[in-house]
Amino acid sequence: MFSYSPLLISQSFLAATGTRLFLHHQDRIPEASAVLVVSNHRSFMDAPVLMASVGQPIRFACHHYMSQVPILREFVKRLGCFPLDEPGQGQQRFFNQATQLLQAQQMVGVFPEGGKPMVKLTQADQMQKFHKGFAHLALRSPVKELAILPVAIASVEETVNSAFPLKLLSLFDPAEPLFDQPGWHPLVIYRRVNVLIGRPCWITQQEREKYHGKQAKAVVAQITQHCQTEIGQLLDRGCY
Repeated sequence: MFSYSPLLISQSFLAATGTRLFLHHQDRIPEASAVLVVSNHRSFMDAPVLMASVGQPIRFACHHYMSQVPILREFVKRLGCFPLDEPGQGQQRFFNQATQLLQAQQMVGVFPEGGKPMVKLTQADQMQKFHKGFAHLALRSPVKELAILPVAIASVEETVNSAFPLKLLSLFDPAEPLFDQPGWHPLVIYRRVNVLIGRPCWITQQEREKYHGKQAKAVVAQITQHCQTEIGQLLDRGCY
């Protein structure tokens, strides 16, 4: 059974860093249903911030390289994260594991921007285009009541340092093209951060029927765009 220790680790970590967290629209968090959390992603602190915000463990899909780098590997493991497959290998293992967790009524977390905003610093109110994998996951999962919960992490005050050269990470994950460039991996530490819960997107039987028909691409694109738009609007309000 999944331990609650990741939540305690997250709360203790934020206390140790002195991060001040402000939660908005908590009443939008679904109860007694499977939940797929999607959020913007700029910092290694995002998973602990989201867990501390919703008050329960979230099983996050993390970038493959995080399961390869010593120390970082142990940290994400203790948080209950599970790694994506290597770039170019498909994501069948991710889909299988995430589906099993959702069927067990555990919260699953996905960062649809991928790893790019983690290695190339962006402004707090900016996002990369969302990948569509989370929408495919939601539509494929045989879970009767499933909500996609968009959440915005809006940094109000932060410090940014240089962690380590990107080229160094190629030693642990040579298949990742993001590391084949000069520069340093940024380390974003939140000092004050707003966490804004968006309106849940419930996956209906009608949408699943469309997914297995001619409208499959359209329904995937619609769900993806809804979540990105919702998070973008929340960021606009939360970063100021």
